[in-house]
Amino acid sequence: MTGVSKLKYLLLASLSAVALASCGGGADNVASPGEGAFPPGNGGNNGGNTNNPAPGQPATDCPTGFANVGTVANGTLRACQLPSLITGNLLVPARAGTVYAISGRTDVGQDRGADPNNPIAGAQQGILTIEPGVRIYGSGGLDYINVQRGSQIFAEGTATNPIIFTSRSNLEGNSGADLIGQWGGIVIAGRAPIASCPAGTTPPNINCVATFEGGVSLYGGNSPTDNSGRIRYVQVRYPGFEVQPNRELNGISFLGVGSGTTVDHVQVHNSSDDGMEFFGGTVLLKHIVITGADDDSIDTDEGWRGGIQFLIVRQRPNGGDRVFEQSSVGVQASLNSRPTIANFTAIGTTRTGAGDVQILNTGTGGRFVNGILTSTNTAVACVDVDTASTVAAAPRWDSTVLACSVNFRNDTDVTGPEAAALFNAGTNNNASFTSTLNGFVNGASENAVTAFNASTLNAFFTATTYIGAVRDANDTWWQGWTCGLASGSTC
Repeated sequence: MTGVSKLKYLLLASLSAVALASCGGGADNVASPGEGAFPPGNGGNNGGNTNNPAPGQPATDCPTGFANVGTVANGTLRACQLPSLITGNLLVPARAGTVYAISGRTDVGQDRGADPNNPIAGAQQGILTIEPGVRIYGSGGLDYINVQRGSQIFAEGTATNPIIFTSRSNLEGNSGADLIGQWGGIVIAGRAPIASCPAGTTPPNINCVATFEGGVSLYGGNSPTDNSGRIRYVQVRYPGFEVQPNRELNGISFLGVGSGTTVDHVQVHNSSDDGMEFFGGTVLLKHIVITGADDDSIDTDEGWRGGIQFLIVRQRPNGGDRVFEQSSVGVQASLNSRPTIANFTAIGTTRTGAGDVQILNTGTGGRFVNGILTSTNTAVACVDVDTASTVAAAPRWDSTVLACSVNFRNDTDVTGPEAAALFNAGTNNNASFTSTLNGFVNGASENAVTAFNASTLNAFFTATTYIGAVRDANDTWWQGWTCGLASGSTC
């Protein structure tokens, strides 16, 4: 069986592994996800435990709509499996003695097409709602959640009770600095503009549609404010998987996701590929933590025009490539990638053979403000600019400091001095900075840098008086809901 045939077989098998559960009132009471936000329904699931298990004991049943697949963690937790296709409303309730499993590709809805006003006939919407404190796990690389165009996920934890997506191995006590790739991750497809288009078509255009790397989702359209739901106070631990050569699942893959989607207080830990990858779209994020990604921490492509504010990236010593890998497929000036990243602290890996901390190529532009790029790896540069089209796109840094042995990569296509000229065109930048970071928390040198008012770039961003992601010890937005950042904390 060829690799492609095997993949198709596995994916089809995963779809037939569990009976379809229809929960609640279906899609008729759901507004179009093309614009704005709307609350999820309760779906009619029985979230209460009928047996009220003692601590350390599994629940004896599963909520309506979930398959009872036994126990895990040495018999201490009841495993309740999500259906492989979720249509209508499905609520994943927090219950004592209960965790939730995914088996194979778990689709939220069916692809409803690029046009929210003319959805594909017969394609059903799905809305997946997850309560605070819920843990959902996969057992292998082909176990992942796939939110289709026109459907939504509402995973909203709290600062003290986050939602955790992880692996069975982790649930059963395995962790460690180099544990990666234990399950597939999360894929979200939307209808916002992307740069990949049919021949003769200029983006943005509703006909600009692409297929995800894993070959399982179509994404794109021309609805910039498309709404794929809300993800808040969430950990995604040990994800990532190569489904085919050079085709990988990331921690979270954002495919043409629109700005109506909320992503706030989210951590991806130890992905075997990228932490988060953005394929076009306009989604905006705040309070993001990427730890231990084995490839790039943030990867942008396909004309992403969204942004991130308050970003901590810390690569692990034995893994990781670049912190930022920023590309623009097709080099189409009408929709090249132009991310806006504000208040970021990017700490590169010490791994031998790692890439530079930030690389921009193939026509990427964008704004990078209030940033800290640092690495103690003497072989890597802080900034690498490649291709003349990237120089033409004029990426700009403001109030950003570089603390690396090599400030700018000296390539044959774009030299170090040319990259330095781009960097120095901004305001209050320092390419020869001496960092006083305490881990990822600003020290006196960082807080002496004049900040840029990020709110002038987009009303989504908050004006700050400091650079970096964490101002000082009193700035605790990352505490409580993350793992592996605080001293003594593990994932």
